[in-house]
Amino acid sequence: MPAGFDHEFEQLFDNEFARVFRYLDRLSGEPDLAADLAQEAFIRLYRRGSMPERPVPWLVTVAMNLFRNVRTSQVRRARLLAGARVEMTVADPPGLPDGGAENDSVRVRAALSALPDRERELLLLRAEGYSYRDLAAALQLHEASIGTLLARAKRAFREAYGEGPHAP
Repeated sequence: MPAGFDHEFEQLFDNEFARVFRYLDRLSGEPDLAADLAQEAFIRLYRRGSMPERPVPWLVTVAMNLFRNVRTSQVRRARLLAGARVEMTVADPPGLPDGGAENDSVRVRAALSALPDRERELLLLRAEGYSYRDLAAALQLHEASIGTLLARAKRAFREAYGEGPHAP
């Protein structure tokens, strides 16, 4: 490993783990799964033994790929168990009563699950504060198109959420 890699890795972990975790948690609706996937992304970086040119987008890309792999496995398993096609979406948090902030949370999750993957990923990553440059690198998009794509994603979210006085 290059000199200083451990220190650089520790700083990156301290600065980015929480953001990667929150993104995965919002994407999956499963905090335990999100923690496992975020940890696995950092393990893969550490095993790599050197920092990529842009470590933050690299981590987000690895985390997204890990999530997609888990989701694909869940779909396959569900098909085998149920004997029918199962559509996997972002999970609703269990046991939330109707009303108040909990109801808003359920509505937000439902609206996000109605979006195509790329739009959902753009909105969730941007909500975590990632830059347009990081979004472009992580999602393999042209940086100049991020603003337009985000605007479309926001519009699609508003439509899925339902316009109203509390629409985000």
